[in-house]
Amino acid sequence: MIIETKRLILRPFTPDDASAIYQYAKDPKIGPIAGWPVHTSVANSRQLIEQYLMKPEVYAVTLKAKPTEAIGSVGLELISSGDGQPFMGADDAEIGYWIGVPFWGQGLIPEAMAALIEHGFEALNLANIWCGYYDGNHQSERAQAKLGFQPALTVDEMYNPILDDTRQEHFTKLTKKQWLTQKN
Repeated sequence: MIIETKRLILRPFTPDDASAIYQYAKDPKIGPIAGWPVHTSVANSRQLIEQYLMKPEVYAVTLKAKPTEAIGSVGLELISSGDGQPFMGADDAEIGYWIGVPFWGQGLIPEAMAALIEHGFEALNLANIWCGYYDGNHQSERAQAKLGFQPALTVDEMYNPILDDTRQEHFTKLTKKQWLTQKN
């Protein structure tokens, strides 16, 4: 499935995205704040794409002007397929996202998230969409607030097995009712 916005095309990942993803995901400003390690090579990016990003409801973020170049990702982890956090309900999803540093501050991730939120509530009939950010990640906190996500839960010691560390994580939530109200 492909989702289009004003400036973006959200499309499924392929192994061919590894070179482009590596160019952005090797930057230490991105992975650790999002909860994953810095990519170490194109081969490493390819492996991570195949392992984590080539699954339903996860999309490569691309500019309409260059739809073959992935500059980030946005995706829904569906609780019904076994993803997400244990405190989330069966009709919920958790949205995750990141974008390369050269594209920060342009509103591209909120644009991508808004399209995926609409898809989640309308096409997937989700009840709630959750989002998380680690303490100190003010960019993610602002992006979530801009889209109407409300503070829901803070976990003081959230273990991240990918990085083998424990951090404070804040979870926000947007209900379908809240989304419909702000949409109208």
